Amino acid sequence: MADRALRGMRLGTQSMETPAHAELAERRDVHYDCPNGHIVTLPFSVEADVPLSWECHCGALALLRDGDRPADSDEKTQRTHWDMLLERRTIPELEELLDERLSLLRAGRLG
Repeated sequence: MADRALRGMRLGTQSMETPAHAELAERRDVHYDCPNGHIVTLPFSVEADVPLSWECHCGALALLRDGDRPADSDEKTQRTHWDMLLERRTIPELEELLDERLSLLRAGRLG
């Protein structure tokens, strides 16, 4: 079996074709401007749909230069615990509860 093995070849992992006569797709550079002053340049195919925004390497949302701005969506913002608490209780009620708990804590009745 060893006499039939191909040495130095990784069969199936590499293409045997050379890129000498390959024609690459026509490309164009698209520029995105980050609000932090960064410029993101990406190559896209001429036939590709270019997105209006791209995530910058700093994490901010970079917008397409000379493009339409995306419409502000009416997405719900995430509610915090404080927001949910204020839906159930008012500020005076919360202050009263806080005073009660502090008096119990100072009296040594809370563990």
